Amino acid sequence: MIDESRVPSFETEPAALETLPAPLDSRRPREVSLFWRTFFLLGLLLLGCIVAWLQTFRALEFEPRTLQSAQQLASLVNLSRAALVHSDSIARVSLVKTMADEEKVRIAPREPGDKFRLYDTDPLSRTVSAQLSARLGPDTVVAREVNGKPGLWIGFSIDGDPYWLQADPSRVELVTGTTWMIWLSTAAVLSLMGAALIARLINRPLQKLSFAASRVREGDFTSSRLNEAVATSEIRQVNIGFNRMAQRLSKIEQDRALMLAGISHDLRTPLARLRLETEMSVADREAREHMSADIEQVNAIIDKFLDYARPDHIEKHLVNLNEVIEAAVFSLGNPPDVAVKTSIPPETLVMGDAVELNRVFSNLLQNAVRYGRSPVTGVTEIDIGAKTKENWVLVKLRDHGPGVNPDMLAQLTQPFFRGDASRTAATGTGLGLAIVERAIARMGGRFALANSSSGGLAAHIKLPVGESEKK
Repeated sequence: MIDESRVPSFETEPAALETLPAPLDSRRPREVSLFWRTFFLLGLLLLGCIVAWLQTFRALEFEPRTLQSAQQLASLVNLSRAALVHSDSIARVSLVKTMADEEKVRIAPREPGDKFRLYDTDPLSRTVSAQLSARLGPDTVVAREVNGKPGLWIGFSIDGDPYWLQADPSRVELVTGTTWMIWLSTAAVLSLMGAALIARLINRPLQKLSFAASRVREGDFTSSRLNEAVATSEIRQVNIGFNRMAQRLSKIEQDRALMLAGISHDLRTPLARLRLETEMSVADREAREHMSADIEQVNAIIDKFLDYARPDHIEKHLVNLNEVIEAAVFSLGNPPDVAVKTSIPPETLVMGDAVELNRVFSNLLQNAVRYGRSPVTGVTEIDIGAKTKENWVLVKLRDHGPGVNPDMLAQLTQPFFRGDASRTAATGTGLGLAIVERAIARMGGRFALANSSSGGLAAHIKLPVGESEKK
């Protein structure tokens, strides 16, 4: 038996129909579309490049900017000193005023009681201070505040008299963080826009291919043609190959429909003639019954092949599940060794095709009658239960027979597969359960098989609920 802990739960009514659950309610894995995955990867790559470029630029800017600032400040101090030395007292006052108004450079005497704070707040300021001391002399003082007035103050001497030169601190400062944030934000937005455009260009052909493939899957070959004149050579080759494949599949579909019509006409007519000739010309009653049974078996095999080869596309309508199951049970007749019990809520509606559903339950009932005989009582007991869960109707049909080898459960729905000897005593084509699975899939449902914990095989069906049953 199957380990119940390894399979998700599947609940149906009545409670007596407990079986090992079938994997119908397994959750789909989390999915991320190709567009968003490509967009995120490109965005991360571009943002990483921007940050790396920013750090590299700032590292390369630091040393040249400090040397240039120190050289400019030293030149400013030397020029101011030379101008003050070579000017008379009257012109000196005018020179100091002009420098303050035009160049924002203020020169003031340096008093012994002046209080100042050194210009050493960061690596840039310390480097600039060291460079100015090296260029102007060891007695040079560089301060960021003098007597409570902030600025860039440089202390120097003229003929032994100490002076302060106040300059604009922006001459030394690097680009501020706000400016960098503006440039970084602009570059990030442009990069993300470019990543979105690239991801869209990559994803659009795949979206069209996915849509065309879904149309082919639904049997609509005319709406699945892709553009064969696109500029990208690889996509053009894929589109051409897909269109040729769709044309071949359409031709195969047409040939299959024609073959089905030929089989129906060419085989059923001689079978009917053989049945008539058997009834009229064979005198031995037992031989006549055997021959008629063989003809019916051949006719049933033809029906199975026609059902399996039926086109995939069907129109779904509102179907009363109670009526379909009742009709399928009624078609069994009243054999004395078969007992069918149903537990289905009244007016259970599903979205599907009534003919296909009748064929599904007829196949399942016939399979249960053939292989589900109880080894204890010799009677075929079949239980059918259903319940509505969210947007689905869950149906379970089980017998009380010997069950199936767990290793063969997954193969029972494969065409022409025959199970072990305990379930193959009767003749058949091996297409019954394959027909059921295909029909359920065409109606948008799911089908699975599982062994019952109390013996027998259980068929689990999951169908879309009818509109009137939706909450």
